[in-house]
Amino acid sequence: MNTPDLTPRVLVIGLDPYRVPGPWDPKPVADGIEAGRTRFAEHGVGAEFCLFGLDGSDDMAAVVTAALRARAWECVVIGGGVRNQLDLFERVVNLVHRHAPDAAIAFNTTPADTFEAAARWVEIPG
Repeated sequence: MNTPDLTPRVLVIGLDPYRVPGPWDPKPVADGIEAGRTRFAEHGVGAEFCLFGLDGSDDMAAVVTAALRARAWECVVIGGGVRNQLDLFERVVNLVHRHAPDAAIAFNTTPADTFEAAARWVEIPG
């Protein structure tokens, strides 16, 4: 559930937990992402999620650039899975800087607190 017609506009950039290689259970992360999406809708905040895989199925730069260029963003939240990989993190931050220079950049601590990360930087309706 993206909420693009609501304001303010927030882009969340992160990893698709089902497309990250390794022997691990992606479900808790996917559940946390869904909880984060729900929080945006509950507060009337427009958010879109740009999730990409690390399994070779995505051109990360192209996917993230397309999302950043889709509209003007007030805030871009970069998820922990991206931040845990320095090269990837550096590339994403520079894409945000290049394509959304007026957006605040926020960082969550878990997928479930993504709304709270954005709320530190945007005015929440009501």
